Amino acid sequence: MTYDYENKYHAEGYAVICGVDEAGRGPLAGPVFAAAVILPDGLEDIGLNDSKKLSEKKRETLFDLIKEKAVAYSIASADQNEIDDLNILNATFLAMQRAVEGLSVKPDLALIDGNRKPNTGVEEITLVKGDAKSISIAAASILAKVSRDRYMLELDKQYPEYEFAKHKGYPTALHYEKIKAHGISPVHRLSFLKNLSEHIKEK
Repeated sequence: MTYDYENKYHAEGYAVICGVDEAGRGPLAGPVFAAAVILPDGLEDIGLNDSKKLSEKKRETLFDLIKEKAVAYSIASADQNEIDDLNILNATFLAMQRAVEGLSVKPDLALIDGNRKPNTGVEEITLVKGDAKSISIAAASILAKVSRDRYMLELDKQYPEYEFAKHKGYPTALHYEKIKAHGISPVHRLSFLKNLSEHIKEK
């Protein structure tokens, strides 16, 4: 993972660059999380990569390192009610906006993972598969992913019957099985469960 994109835009005159990424667009339950991270120039290699390519243990280690080394970071979310009200894309944008607004240092430029601009209030450049290209986006992807996973572990304690610790809210066979057995909880995304009967096999 390199600073190639950060260096490119620094050379174009942007002084403070943040990376922005999200976690949890696909699950049936819980919030979508986003993070924004401003890394110092020339940070030593601490093993940053796209969060999906790292083990859970490695992500947990990097989570603390990123928070320690970052110039600034911010983690935000949009909950299941906002997802249902706004749709998942707009709720993701809202979480990203909140993350950038929460930074203690205002960036000149936000590098956004994906191909859509969330309108964070600063200049934005989108990078498809940015979490595998930009070190700042990779750092944001780890903060967002670990934060969401930890949140789902807390929900598992509140709603143990759904076994959120195992599937983190994603649409697995186990999750659908638990919804069939226990119904829809207050933390489920109703807009994601409109075609529920297609996924639940009758015995």
